Amino acid sequence: MNKDTSIVLANPRGFCAGVDRAIIIVEQALEKFGAPIYVRHEVVHNKFVVDQLRAKGAIFVEELDEIPSGSTVIFSAHGVSKAIRTEADARGLTTFDATCPLVTKVHIEVEKMRKAGLEIIMIGHKGHPEVEGTMGQIEQAQADGSNKAAGMYLVETPEDVTILQVQNPDQLAYVTQTTLSLDDAALVVEALRKRFPNIRAPKSDSICYATQNRQDAVKIMAKDCDLVIIVGSPNSSNSNRLREVAQNQGVEAYMVDNASYLKAEWLINKQKIGVSAGASAPEVLVQEVITKLQELGANNVEELHGVVEHVVFQLPKNLTAAIAKQQIS
Repeated sequence: MNKDTSIVLANPRGFCAGVDRAIIIVEQALEKFGAPIYVRHEVVHNKFVVDQLRAKGAIFVEELDEIPSGSTVIFSAHGVSKAIRTEADARGLTTFDATCPLVTKVHIEVEKMRKAGLEIIMIGHKGHPEVEGTMGQIEQAQADGSNKAAGMYLVETPEDVTILQVQNPDQLAYVTQTTLSLDDAALVVEALRKRFPNIRAPKSDSICYATQNRQDAVKIMAKDCDLVIIVGSPNSSNSNRLREVAQNQGVEAYMVDNASYLKAEWLINKQKIGVSAGASAPEVLVQEVITKLQELGANNVEELHGVVEHVVFQLPKNLTAAIAKQQIS
């Protein structure tokens, strides 16, 4: 690394309101009701966050049958299918829902589309828990889009659109996973509109404000950088998209779970290093990356101006009511 190498920080970066809310839900449940508190799937896709919550008594499971009957379970920020909610009720589990309200908004839109008699195309990544949860709002829908009778289909790329078979091309609508790349999603939407001219868009953009803001910030930052580091865990969709956004600007880019993943050879002959973080990555990890870069020779840190986010989501009503009841008693 050159002695005059500088670091540029994107803004906004890191935690969004939905992630903040999900973590607070788990922490408050643990504080008020004690361990163990079960969480279906990682509450957010970040190893550091999950490990911290696990140390406090959270137990992360993939299936509800791993949870003893009568226990408390929290649904992750990615959302769950109706079948999961039904199963939880049948097993007598106390549930608190940490689904991001913006994901819930997509769930509600899917229901309205189906009630209007529309088939739905979801743009998203196969196997991602948000996709499974959203497609699971339709009875018998499957996350791989194979159950055509359910009237919901999954596409990931423009190429998927060319081979898609639907029942009624004139009664179609689409929604998207909230954490997609805006540019990639636009290409798929363009392909859908070309093949199905009458397809209906969601009433509001399915890609969330935080995803858009962070991608826009990385685009701006990357223009002046010759290396971009994104802090985020490998299973974080929005973090992966940030890395891709930087690469699409023609900049060398890497994603790291924490500072220990940085490699000195990435920094050779670099003048300006951009740093950002996915919406599920805490700021403490960003600061550790900055410290490590400084140890490797960077000397100046510049924080860019960006959109200031003021969004705050309320906690689930049944959680706040349960906490209030316990305090009174």
